[in-house]
Amino acid sequence: MVQPLDDPIARVAPAAAAEAAEDAGDAALPFDDLETLQPPENFINREMSWLEFNERVLAEAFDARNPLLERVKFLAICANNLDEFYMVRVSGLQQQVDAGINTPSPDGLTPKDQLEAIDSRSRRMHADMARCWVEVLEPALGDAGLAVRDWDELDDAALDHLSAHFREQIFPVLTPLAVDPSHPFPYISNLSLNLAVVIRDPGEDAERFARVKVPRNVGRFVRVRPDSTETVPVEQVCAAHLGMLFPGMDILECHPFRVTRDSDLDLEDEDAEDLLHEIETGLRSRRFRSVVRIEIAPSMPERIRDLLRRELEVDAREMIEVAGILGPADMFDLATAEQPELSLRKWSPRTPPVLDGGDEDVDFFKLLGERDVLVHHPYESFSASVEEFIHQAVEDPDVLAIKQTLYRTTENSKIMASLIRAAESGKQVVVVVEIKARFDEERNIQWARRLEASGAHVAYGLVGLKTHSKAVLVVRQERDGIRRYVHLGTGNYNASTAGLYEDLGLFSTRPEYGADLTDLFNFLTGYSRQREFRTLLVAPYSLRRGLMERIERERDAALSGAQGRIRIKVNSVVDPELIAALYQASQAGVEIDLIVRGICCLRPGVPGVSDRIRVRSILGRFLEHSRIYHFHNGGDDEYWLGSADMMQRNLDRRVETLFPILDPALREEMSTLLDLNLADNRQAWTLHADGTWTRVAAPADADDEVSLHLSLMDRAWKRSLS
Repeated sequence: MVQPLDDPIARVAPAAAAEAAEDAGDAALPFDDLETLQPPENFINREMSWLEFNERVLAEAFDARNPLLERVKFLAICANNLDEFYMVRVSGLQQQVDAGINTPSPDGLTPKDQLEAIDSRSRRMHADMARCWVEVLEPALGDAGLAVRDWDELDDAALDHLSAHFREQIFPVLTPLAVDPSHPFPYISNLSLNLAVVIRDPGEDAERFARVKVPRNVGRFVRVRPDSTETVPVEQVCAAHLGMLFPGMDILECHPFRVTRDSDLDLEDEDAEDLLHEIETGLRSRRFRSVVRIEIAPSMPERIRDLLRRELEVDAREMIEVAGILGPADMFDLATAEQPELSLRKWSPRTPPVLDGGDEDVDFFKLLGERDVLVHHPYESFSASVEEFIHQAVEDPDVLAIKQTLYRTTENSKIMASLIRAAESGKQVVVVVEIKARFDEERNIQWARRLEASGAHVAYGLVGLKTHSKAVLVVRQERDGIRRYVHLGTGNYNASTAGLYEDLGLFSTRPEYGADLTDLFNFLTGYSRQREFRTLLVAPYSLRRGLMERIERERDAALSGAQGRIRIKVNSVVDPELIAALYQASQAGVEIDLIVRGICCLRPGVPGVSDRIRVRSILGRFLEHSRIYHFHNGGDDEYWLGSADMMQRNLDRRVETLFPILDPALREEMSTLLDLNLADNRQAWTLHADGTWTRVAAPADADDEVSLHLSLMDRAWKRSLS
């Protein structure tokens, strides 16, 4: 269970808000009074909420109901998440402190306050991860025949094999680096695992220090014998053979440590003449950013700690003791073991019945001329829907143009290869590439170069705004004129993540979608001053206003005695203005359910403020990624899908789109999906007003258990058989 936060923020609703709630039945509070609902005590700190989210991920590693290798995977995910948190969020707060910025966040904490709270909370998380490994998963792997051994536990045959393996595969790529007056302290790269080695000349008292970087390209866990399923950490293999690296020297001590650096690119693209060049320069400089965390073994003596702190220019807060294995994100390697009985049963996405043509491919253009099509990944196939749609557009001689946004994709993307082929064949291809997509900048630059070389038109979006919208527009010449086919989605055009991330995509030929996407692409590639769209809500112009108006409409309905109902499924709820609007709607009598995978700064269930707001989170085998906004609208229910979370960055600093589901049958499908999210009692967690999360109570009867993911898998399977 997630531990309670040491949250310094008071949990008491302000009297003014309670009084406003009592008067809500008489008159509507205008939205220009929302500031009265934004005192610090009404918000959960964003960073603390994220750490709570990652603790929920870690809870899946502790949960014995999950298969063993799935639990190992969750531990690796938790560790990887924490690495990125330090590289981006902690580094950003540290930069604010260094710059003397004391502006508090909506919950009232200054950057310095937040760093102190993060330090306390993250140390507990590091300890929880170590406990999960040492006390739970490592023994369980041993019982399953997949033990991760220590070097001193190995028999002679294993030692002989590993020594030969070290000489042949590891020793040639190691480079010991001495530290002395003629050898300055070496550069330590981000997320690198290292050995701090203390040596001396035989017969002398003077100690010398050296650093050995553990190579990443030889595998973190090495089989103890070729035919064995047992492994040993590669750093222990290296440590056992330091005599080969320092021949003739006495090896006195060896201590592992791991370094995390600031990796967020700080780009001022308003002043950049060539954004592509600036990104490439930033990627090179990322390697040399300041250190934000050093993970060490508890056994490391103080003199070695002092040396690392001095040379890497960190203080005691940035040095964290970790029992067990450093860098558990590498345990992904263990989780891939071929042991079906220790893993979740594999899931193969199904072809939606409407796209299943049997022995022949369905003609997308004929089908979409008759109806809208909604696909749900990873329950339904990405390759049979999105990739096939773009493939048919490339191969169809009547298609004149293909336009697409690109935020994240794979190294061997079929979609990108198809677009290159289309450009080479003479079709007009336009790709808006977001080269500021964090940690995917380099890959996106490579695709941008290849697309340009093929003759495609490549744009890098708008100055100061990331393009996060997910859209494809296909323009086709038909007998009765030009027709536009669209795909609008909640997820990236990435075949790898489409098998793991839950997302929705809509195919349509509705003229209102096509006209809006035409205007959107012109806006992204040219000098269009388009700010209003027919059907889409587009950030940073109409999306915030559109959401506020719909929340206000539900509030007004409740005040008039009618039903007010809001259901929202997103990754994060952070924006203070939208949170205050939901508080006000709750006070008016609107029933609100939020399904939030990650960060939630809203406090549900606060008397007089958020009595009618409930917040849950669902974690499991698939990552909940789609964003769905449902407004009752007096019985004419509206469902909006897109890639925008309730965060300032999505509403004000990105190009985002929300698109409405207009087909009545598909609206019913959206209602069913949200009902299933709210019915889950296997993977769901509930947020409380004090910022803590607890699991939804499991039913007494196993037959009453509802798992969102299993239910949707079963549903997709049965549909494919019909």
